[in-house]
Amino acid sequence: MLIDTHCHLDAAEFDTDRSEVIGHALEAGVQAIVIPAVERANFAVVRELAGQVAGGAYALGIHPLYVQRADDADLDALRDAIRQSLGDPRFVAIGEIGLDFFVPEIASGEPRARQERFYAAQLAMAAEFKLPVLLHVRKSQDILLKYLRRHERIGGIAHAFNGSAQQAQAFVEQGFALGLGGAMTYERALQIRRHATDVDLRHLVLETDAPDIPPAWLHPPQRRNRPGELARIAQVLAGLRGITPAQVAQATTANALRVLPRLSAAILADD
Repeated sequence: MLIDTHCHLDAAEFDTDRSEVIGHALEAGVQAIVIPAVERANFAVVRELAGQVAGGAYALGIHPLYVQRADDADLDALRDAIRQSLGDPRFVAIGEIGLDFFVPEIASGEPRARQERFYAAQLAMAAEFKLPVLLHVRKSQDILLKYLRRHERIGGIAHAFNGSAQQAQAFVEQGFALGLGGAMTYERALQIRRHATDVDLRHLVLETDAPDIPPAWLHPPQRRNRPGELARIAQVLAGLRGITPAQVAQATTANALRVLPRLSAAILADD
């Protein structure tokens, strides 16, 4: 069993063949897919879509690249959506939230302050409702950790992690698993591949971030990533660690269920 812990299955790139993409994932052994929201406009969309996918689950949050067009009313709407979803077994986390200091236009000044304010507010909701988070981590590891340390261990997944070994350990100590996906499949991604081999397997989960971060074998013009690519991504991780794909699947599934405790109920919802 494989779990795609981060897949934007609601993206417009899947509008013409979403059912085929889902079928391809199931055939590849992907039996659970976590679909994170990115803004208020798609809270209902990810909830409804998760209910249509075998093993579908969803997270609710405001992505750091979307906070510039959000306002306090969106935070109020998020709180309401969280409350309304607590009884839904498919609701597993708050996300995608975090900080993005890679994009120059929002990495300093008021845009950065706004990102931090929305991140802090959403972390507070995670602590209040005792929910894990799906963290967007781009050039922002230390500041993310600074805010996390203001709470008791929230935990969750550091999505597409590409920090230092010391930062990786710090996130693990905060109860996080590190998300590995398509970037790991490139031989030049030396730091990510070091994490794939050096971090204890108990702290790694698999993800695609589909339709983004395509793996190395998807060549132009077919660069759209799909959740079904997770099987080959798992094979790459197995090769780097010198273990079998079955061992990778077993370990990363157990890890995902540990850091996203509600995910078991989402999977059982289809039984």
